[in-house]
Amino acid sequence: MRLLYTVLLYLAAPFALLRLLWKSRQLAGYRGRIGERFGFVPPVAGNGVAVWVHAVSVGEALAAQPLIEALITRFGERRVWVTSTTPTGSARVVAAFGDRVLHSYAPYDLPDVVARFLGRVRPARLVVMETELWPNLFRACAARGIPLTIANARLSPRSFRGYGRVRGFTRRTLADVTMVAAQSKADAARFRTLGGRRERIGVIGNLKFDLALPDAAIDDGRRLRARFGARPVWIAASTHDGEEAAALAAHAALLELQPDALLLLVPRHPQRFDAVWSLIAEAGLAGERRSRLAALDKSGHAPDLWDAQVFLGDSMGEMFLYLAMADVAFVGGSLVPVGGHNVLEPAALGLPVLFGPQMHNFVAARELLLERQAAVEVADAAQLAEELAVLLAQPERRLAMGDAGAAAVAGNRGALKRLLTIIEAQIPAHP
Repeated sequence: MRLLYTVLLYLAAPFALLRLLWKSRQLAGYRGRIGERFGFVPPVAGNGVAVWVHAVSVGEALAAQPLIEALITRFGERRVWVTSTTPTGSARVVAAFGDRVLHSYAPYDLPDVVARFLGRVRPARLVVMETELWPNLFRACAARGIPLTIANARLSPRSFRGYGRVRGFTRRTLADVTMVAAQSKADAARFRTLGGRRERIGVIGNLKFDLALPDAAIDDGRRLRARFGARPVWIAASTHDGEEAAALAAHAALLELQPDALLLLVPRHPQRFDAVWSLIAEAGLAGERRSRLAALDKSGHAPDLWDAQVFLGDSMGEMFLYLAMADVAFVGGSLVPVGGHNVLEPAALGLPVLFGPQMHNFVAARELLLERQAAVEVADAAQLAEELAVLLAQPERRLAMGDAGAAAVAGNRGALKRLLTIIEAQIPAHP
């Protein structure tokens, strides 16, 4: 099966390049640094890096941020190599860590590519975030005696069914894993069912509970909020195609009850910023955008923001700034079949959280916030508007929900400490 998998990957490689070029039409970053994806990275001097951390995209990079900070503290600057697969994930890594870490795109899972990458980076340990199972990479690490941890490991029911169709292949891939540090008992059980060794699977909790709140960004958000006046403000965060229209429809309904309400609309992907800006205009709503405001502020021509009905968050890496401006948060990826995004960030800030029914990527967090009465699930734009109207009109309820969410996040911290114990205990065994 591994041979067939590898042959198919080699056959798909030209199409992968074409796909990068196709995607670069909307996001130019996909055209850059293609050599890194084939293992052509600068060789690391000395003994190599202490830890290689792989975080696919923005969500995984954000989840890995506390871990990477801790690894820098433990092993030193430029001793941690971080990989991602998307330009937005890469940008997040650079923005968060600068030159304190080494960074590149991840190598494709082809034997010669993986060998080239490992030969140049020479990691003592590998930490793969969440659900990435790469058979050739895992085999190469096992052959070289490189301990490999799947951190914050989770398997949604959909992923579980997919891996279950090739259970024998999945079992052999998991045999090369040193430790699966699962988010929950249910995730651990799924890994065991797929053939993971019981003694190599443990439950550490969710790293996302250990997020560090960026005080500077929060202060900036509150200062920016003050420029819009004393108005009710809600955020639609990390939205996808279809959700912006729903958010704008909900906001139009809300404006009939609270004419001074402000919507902060923050799309998930930067290549959609201009399209969403057009949607705001088509909805007949007065808009302002973060990029224009920042440029005007820099030039000394700060505009009057009182008339804006929608503020487009067309920047990357500023989610906490936007959350700090809001009274209520709706988290996207949940009204469309994406699986939801991180509901713990607004909860940690003490915001009531709303989300749609498509939350299969954050099942445990969803259940926790609903159980603690810190969140409300909405079915569509109409129900979103109804819940917003209630929450924005009832400060006592908002405060109670926000306090419950913040307490839920605080009470579930500790995954980072448990994961660091696992990583530090792994002694490389290079043959």
